[in-house]
Amino acid sequence: MNTIPVASLRRRHVDEAPTDHVVQAAHPQQRRVVREAPPLPHDLSGDDDTVLVPFLEVATAEGPVILPTSLPGAPLGSDGLPQVRAQVLRHRYGATVTRTLPGGPLPNGAPARPTYAANQILTQRTLARRGFGSWELRFVAAREQVTLERVLDDVASGRAVVPANPNHPELEPTIIGRNYRTKVNVNLGASSVRADIDEELAKVAVALQGGADTIMDLSTGTKLAWVREWILRNSSVPVGTVPIYEALDRVGGRPERLSWSLFAEVLEEQALQGVDYVTVHAGLLRDYVPLAARRTTGIVSRGGSLMAAWSQHHQRENFLFEHFDELLAIAGRYDLTLSLGDGLRPGSTADANDEAQLAELRTLGDLARRAGEVGVQAMIEGPGHVPLHKIAENALLEQELCDDAPFYTLGPLAIDVAAGWDHVSSAIGAAVIGAHGAAMLCYVTPKEHLGLPNPEDVRAGLIAYRIAAHAADLAKGINGAQAWDDAMSRARYEFRWNDQFALAIDPAGAQAHHDESLPARAAKDAEFCSMCGPNFCAMAHSHRALHDA
Repeated sequence: MNTIPVASLRRRHVDEAPTDHVVQAAHPQQRRVVREAPPLPHDLSGDDDTVLVPFLEVATAEGPVILPTSLPGAPLGSDGLPQVRAQVLRHRYGATVTRTLPGGPLPNGAPARPTYAANQILTQRTLARRGFGSWELRFVAAREQVTLERVLDDVASGRAVVPANPNHPELEPTIIGRNYRTKVNVNLGASSVRADIDEELAKVAVALQGGADTIMDLSTGTKLAWVREWILRNSSVPVGTVPIYEALDRVGGRPERLSWSLFAEVLEEQALQGVDYVTVHAGLLRDYVPLAARRTTGIVSRGGSLMAAWSQHHQRENFLFEHFDELLAIAGRYDLTLSLGDGLRPGSTADANDEAQLAELRTLGDLARRAGEVGVQAMIEGPGHVPLHKIAENALLEQELCDDAPFYTLGPLAIDVAAGWDHVSSAIGAAVIGAHGAAMLCYVTPKEHLGLPNPEDVRAGLIAYRIAAHAADLAKGINGAQAWDDAMSRARYEFRWNDQFALAIDPAGAQAHHDESLPARAAKDAEFCSMCGPNFCAMAHSHRALHDA
């Protein structure tokens, strides 16, 4: 994988334009290919625009292998990515309004784009309920290799979501639900002590090259709209945020000064920019705060701690809960998918599955049902720190209490003592909860609990979580998962070293480990590696033994 070394990134002020980042295939045998989705079934209405779906193709000696990920169709930088949805959105919604970016002008050279405002938009859930095969729903059906009818049924029922704000025309949509490929989210963003646009775009490049399915901009500090604009205009995957962070910045970091009116203002501005999904901690009720006082680590969610602090200071109920109907109205106007935040997720294995966590989970299920009543898409966020023997219970309870809404989990971390290696600890938990039905896994980097990740940390965390997600897909029998492993196994058994590198989740890492001890070109044709050498390779002996069997 061609990553951008951290040392090569010149420190830039947040207002400066970054350099362009070309997101290349991770191996010479990989390339971006585009296939046309099947036409609309005759018995369905929908967008009749042509739907072109990018995939990642791996050329091997036995033929091409198609992987359900892709690469952006242009470099990341000042011009932004192609607006692949612009035409279909114009056809569907017609008139548009001019957008004004809060907090500063468009990035240098970024093309003007239409913005869709209140009362123009129908959510993907509403479209699915009407049996309307939107461009986005046809796109995800083709990429997942399933029927459009199946996608319509799952999105209409709330078992799956397709975050796709019309104000994000650069988006190649994805579907999140347990009946589909397990998705991986990458968190990035500047902080109040470290803000560099070039480094943030480098992280986006690493995320897209590594196969991230969504990105969350968790920036804190100043110029938040500016940072977010760069990320949105250069992201071909859904982008999520936590709007309470920007609201907190506007009140000088004092949670007691937060208000519903300010939050609503921030939420609508972010929707106009094109944010596809937002985390809202509306389920942390005032009555639940004392439950967290009994914990080993209290409240570890940033958004959860802010809402708890506000409620305790004002001796009032969480304003996001009190104004949830108004929040739904804003979300519906822009097809913002709600990620119902677990403000009381456990921050230590000792606190896993406790009364505070489960009380909030029940409320999140109620909120998800309220969202569904008005056609707003919603998913449920989950823990956290959970020992292995308690992970399955988390997944099963979420399915029961939340009507099988997509479960989006942070790990969970299986142990508490892996500082510096929490990407490994959490990938173990993520594989288990994914196998039990979690729809999206939020990655964890080696810097978890320790500092702000750099691009190399992003890469390490993403690789660990791609592994976890694929392990879950094998367990769930997801389309194409076993075929990918089978292609690798055949290449391995036939000593096709370059095919093995190209098929790996981390091609560069696989080749580097091989070439460390056998760098010569001839070693790519050898029927052994440095572990066993020419005389002890089991597969080589197997070929000879089974040939005569």
